[in-house]
Amino acid sequence: MGFQLILDGEEHDVAIVRRRPHLVLRIDGIQHEFSEIGGPGDGLHALKCGKHPIDFIRASDNERQIIRLGGRTFEVGLTDPFSEGMESGGNMDAVRSPMPGTVVSIQCKEGDTVVRGTPLVTIESMKLQTVLSAMREGTVAEILRAEGETFEKDAIIVMLEPETEKA
Repeated sequence: MGFQLILDGEEHDVAIVRRRPHLVLRIDGIQHEFSEIGGPGDGLHALKCGKHPIDFIRASDNERQIIRLGGRTFEVGLTDPFSEGMESGGNMDAVRSPMPGTVVSIQCKEGDTVVRGTPLVTIESMKLQTVLSAMREGTVAEILRAEGETFEKDAIIVMLEPETEKA
């Protein structure tokens, strides 16, 4: 599953391709393999990207990480898709697939009342199963894919009833 990484104010698309035997990330469409990753916590760390050793210093600051690397300081933060959509007034009615795949199971039915985080559908892509959850509370209006059905990236899998303006 992918996520957005904010590095010095610039957003980058990141997806975890593989975790073992080494961490492989796809960053802005380019795959990178990381090994010998140091432990958690602040301080001096080292890792390898491919065959290249990288030394860096890390410090936590609430939801951000401050990284000192190659003589430069970077501020790194993750974007929460739940809060981002709520703040931007984005359409939270459509539950979309983050990648192409197949519907493995459906955990809801039309008319169900759900809250934010309620599991709706389990999908599979490249042998990785992912649960798609409700981005807000509401009522399931329509399930657009059946178990075993395939779909493309960003396909709408489930629709919630449109939100009404609250007085």
